[in-house]
Amino acid sequence: MPLATIAMAAALIGLMLCAYRGCSIILVAPFFAVVAALGSQHYGLPIFSELYMTKLAEYVKTYYPIFLFGAVFAKLMEKGGLASAVAAKIVSTLGEERAILAVILGCGALTYGGLSVFVVAFVMYPFGAVIFRQADIPKRLLPATLWIGIFSFAMVAMPGTPQIQNIIPAAYFETSSWSGIGIGLFATIIFMVMGWGWLTYRMKKLKNEGEGYGAHADRQSGQGKATVSWQLAMVPLLMVVIINVILSNPFAWDWGFHWAEDMLESLSGMKLTLIASHIGKVSAIWSISIALIVSSVAAGWIGRKRLKATDGFLNPINFAALSSGTAALNVASGFAFGCVLVAMPGFSPIKDALLGLSASSGPLLSAVLATNIMCGITGSASGGLTIALSAFGEQWAQAAIAQGIPLEVMHRIVAIASVGIDPVPHCGALVTLLAICGLTHKQSYFDIVVLLFMKFTVPFLCIAFYMLTGIV
Repeated sequence: MPLATIAMAAALIGLMLCAYRGCSIILVAPFFAVVAALGSQHYGLPIFSELYMTKLAEYVKTYYPIFLFGAVFAKLMEKGGLASAVAAKIVSTLGEERAILAVILGCGALTYGGLSVFVVAFVMYPFGAVIFRQADIPKRLLPATLWIGIFSFAMVAMPGTPQIQNIIPAAYFETSSWSGIGIGLFATIIFMVMGWGWLTYRMKKLKNEGEGYGAHADRQSGQGKATVSWQLAMVPLLMVVIINVILSNPFAWDWGFHWAEDMLESLSGMKLTLIASHIGKVSAIWSISIALIVSSVAAGWIGRKRLKATDGFLNPINFAALSSGTAALNVASGFAFGCVLVAMPGFSPIKDALLGLSASSGPLLSAVLATNIMCGITGSASGGLTIALSAFGEQWAQAAIAQGIPLEVMHRIVAIASVGIDPVPHCGALVTLLAICGLTHKQSYFDIVVLLFMKFTVPFLCIAFYMLTGIV
């Protein structure tokens, strides 16, 4: 085996083991990036400072606004009691006889409304634990239920979702967050049917075997009684969606907002190395950023009584701003590490095979496989998706245009593919979710793995749906 391949494998395995054991990826990713370079003709320090750090800076420059404004919006929704009001309404409406569906839909509503996926997990966990206990559903199914509600249809499939996994393809294909409406709705149905169907089957099977909720000392959520009506609490969530669709104007309405195509020209003389080449590469990020800022003001106003009675306005906002930096660096570190691997000679055979697949079987199939590989390597849907698009996005776009495939289709397919095998054991989101639920991999990972294989099939079904119907 060539030394370059050995070095890459050692770096990848080392990163996975360290992440699994709780080491910060911000600290260990640059170290293993240098390890990956040991088998190449490159020196370690240039790889660190010129490749790894440059790619990290590129990711932060492009996507940090989404992390920042999204974190502030989510924290105001959480601390103001708005998120709890919406979640409680959904759970109480559906009741304990449909407990699994209630948790899935509650997670989906908050995720699609623009809350950070981690905030959704913290908000929905106490409601899920209560209703699962009342319905005597085995608690070990709760992480998988939360996972399918947060990290699937509402994050990547539903058109217009403000989650970053839906914004990243827009920056590469110059599309909008509303791309591929037909495919996205089809995928949403598949995700929900698969997830709800499997978890319902498992619930019945385990109950028939005599297993109930179990003896778990659940932590109190500290949410308290909702001080805001669910109707008012829905307003900021709806504002995110409505403002985003008006500003991004995916349907090219005459009355909708249009970004000036020459907005970047005044900066061209400054020789900025990371400046976007076209307005289309940044307009989607600008649109969702403005939507989140305006909606944060609305959330703060609606939840002002709860905020004043607890931590005030400044503390939650400051905490969100600081935590957004850590979240962005976590993902950017995984992205930069993946970029180093892709640039190494040992990755060339894999890259050639994926590009060859694009030429022989079309860019859609190549996109699904490459995105899944990268997301599995990094344990991050957004990080893996960004690496895949950085390495292959231009070739996929050219091949799609040559074959008459709209870039809106590419956008939705790669977004959906990013949540295929992302819940690998070292996935940071998975480790966090299990910690929130107070469970372990041994207790709950089986059902998440089953959902992993199910989710892996969804983009292939979407390709078949598009090829058979032509619906975008």
